[in-house]
Amino acid sequence: MKWKKLGRIIEPQKELAWMRTHAMLPTVDYVIGNVYRIYFSGRDDLNRSLISYVDIDISKSGKIVGMPKKPVLGVGELGCFDDNGVTPSWIVNHEGKKYLYFIGWRPRSTTRMSLIAGLAVSDDGGKHFKRVSRAPILRLTDKEPFSILTAPCVLKQKNNWRMWYVSGTGWVYPDLPRYNIKYAESKDGLVWDQQAVVCIEALNKDETALGRPCVVREGKVYNMWYCYKRKGVSYRIGFAESHDGIVWKRMDDKSGIDVSGAGWDSEMIEYPFVFHHKGKKYLLYNGNGYGATGIGLAVSER
Repeated sequence: MKWKKLGRIIEPQKELAWMRTHAMLPTVDYVIGNVYRIYFSGRDDLNRSLISYVDIDISKSGKIVGMPKKPVLGVGELGCFDDNGVTPSWIVNHEGKKYLYFIGWRPRSTTRMSLIAGLAVSDDGGKHFKRVSRAPILRLTDKEPFSILTAPCVLKQKNNWRMWYVSGTGWVYPDLPRYNIKYAESKDGLVWDQQAVVCIEALNKDETALGRPCVVREGKVYNMWYCYKRKGVSYRIGFAESHDGIVWKRMDDKSGIDVSGAGWDSEMIEYPFVFHHKGKKYLLYNGNGYGATGIGLAVSER
């Protein structure tokens, strides 16, 4: 598989209070016709992440056709897991409502950050969201004691909800966490059975981060795109396959995309989101600076 880059389609808009900087973690929801809604987080004057969206026309290489002026989900209450920011991770359409799985941010205590997944629901088509709880949906356990339980990808299959998420495995030092990708299940999308099942783990001690899984079922095969970071190398996009969604084979050389020779995505590419439209496969991703330079669009050439 190889991806053809169509260019950067979303950049931070300084005139919008919720997006002074960054456009991070593109999360896709279908609207109608050729229109898709791309949820992502910008940052305000206090460097807090806030969630909103743009609507794009995929038939016109991702041309923006709509954008609200305000966030659809803001920070949580002071002292809660998301009191310093929220970032989208996945959307599930269920019984006429939209389930937005998001990442809650808290700033440094003894370590650089805390990132734990939460859930908000919309009953107006995704223009406004309300938290189902002030608490996160993933919990700390003896098997997962570190406050990095984040970036969930959720697929609903009949009566079973399946989640692939990022889970902390420790801290090298206060500014450098280690994390891998794990798996959990649920009967309702709200309460999750966390058995700390590892799906993708670090290849060696130089690989510290495995982030933002995006799982797409194609026929009888599950494909996962994710990002990985190694010592001396910024984020790159990786790829893996599975027949059951639990045991995965890494094939990073088949991700089909890399950094550009120059420009907005020349230093790193990360946070992939893959989706299908009219027989074509599309990829949204971030570039340099963890979303500081915006969001790009690519299409599969296979």
